[in-house]
Amino acid sequence: MKNEIRPIALAGARSLSVAAAILFTSGVAALGASDEDPQEPVIRIVSRIQRADYEGDREALKKRYDELAQFRDNKPLAAWVRYWRGFAMWRRAINGFNDAVDPKELERDLHQALDEFKEITEPGPGLGEAKIAIVSCISLLGYIHQKDADKIKELIAELLPAVKEAKEAAPDNPRLFWVLGPNVFISPPERGGGQEKAIEMYEKGLELSRKSKGSEDRLEPSWGEAELLMNLAYSNLYKNAPDVKTAERQARAALEIVPYWHYVRDILLPQILAAKAKQQ
Repeated sequence: MKNEIRPIALAGARSLSVAAAILFTSGVAALGASDEDPQEPVIRIVSRIQRADYEGDREALKKRYDELAQFRDNKPLAAWVRYWRGFAMWRRAINGFNDAVDPKELERDLHQALDEFKEITEPGPGLGEAKIAIVSCISLLGYIHQKDADKIKELIAELLPAVKEAKEAAPDNPRLFWVLGPNVFISPPERGGGQEKAIEMYEKGLELSRKSKGSEDRLEPSWGEAELLMNLAYSNLYKNAPDVKTAERQARAALEIVPYWHYVRDILLPQILAAKAKQQ
């Protein structure tokens, strides 16, 4: 009888051990979930936003924008949640320009981005980043409405104080130079613009970006180096006296930082290589 009972007893013991292990593991998982830093879910979504931006995935950017809505009432995180929601729609619009999306849709995206950025009003790092992004959104709206003189006048009246506020809030932020550069590139020298001046701005921003030590706050933006390299590559390709060799070097340097960047890899670099082949 003992020989008959023993295997059953052992099986029961194993079952109890497995059950205990499951309960222990579940308890640890639950403990881990309750002890998780409140920033972590937001950080995960932000990481996906940045990836989707580089990949040109506009659907994912909208989805991540929606996902962040649940964190808007978390007061300690509210400014960064607003910033990254705005960022998602801002970059959705920028990627849309590359994909010939309907301008009306791009305009809606930009206004949604502005709605988020303008909600950030409290002093702090988030305020400067929001002010910088606002300048870009208004500038892009100007590009959409470039043939509408009245609308352009209205947007310029909004842009000038926005630029002033951004410069006051974040004068040494490399992302400020990235945002201001395009307007300088297309402005005549007599109005304080010019292609070489824009390139100098990008180079200064690049230097600042490389010197930046970063922040301990993982929600604070750290992007900029690759973007500045991209703008330098574009500017050197399309300036009046193109420097294709430098443009290629800068585009490839941007791809070393973000190898999966759709715009640089699939659009800008092929344009540079075509110009290079034409010169040869």
